[in-house]
Amino acid sequence: FDMNEKVIEIIEKPDVPPSPYAITGLYFLDEKAPQYARCLVPSARGELEITSLLQQYIANEDLYVNKMGRGFAWFDTGTYSSLLDAGNFVRTLTERQGLQVGSPDEVAYQMNFISREQLELCVGNLETNAYSNYLKQILSIDK
Repeated sequence: FDMNEKVIEIIEKPDVPPSPYAITGLYFLDEKAPQYARCLVPSARGELEITSLLQQYIANEDLYVNKMGRGFAWFDTGTYSSLLDAGNFVRTLTERQGLQVGSPDEVAYQMNFISREQLELCVGNLETNAYSNYLKQILSIDK
């Protein structure tokens, strides 16, 4: 990052990381992605690398990054052990704190993308299960 918190470079798996930040692998790309991708050259592994695509966005001053702050967790789930760690983390949040992980309905409601009435309609269309009960709980708290 530069002094204005703008990304200036992305380094694929550096031996000595220049910062404490990592790209977690969650990307939202716009309509320019196919055009940028056509300009890419395969890496030494013979693949088109996402970091190369992101470098195109940087070069064109089109890359915007959101840093994950407090309360976010990232797990590299490339091994059985790390996948279990992630599963245990989700289980802990769900069972001990009563939080649902990955609820697009909750997020849409909290970000005002949908109204209370739209969330109520959504809940009404769901079977009775832990997820619908969770959404009902959100509605009952937010009266």
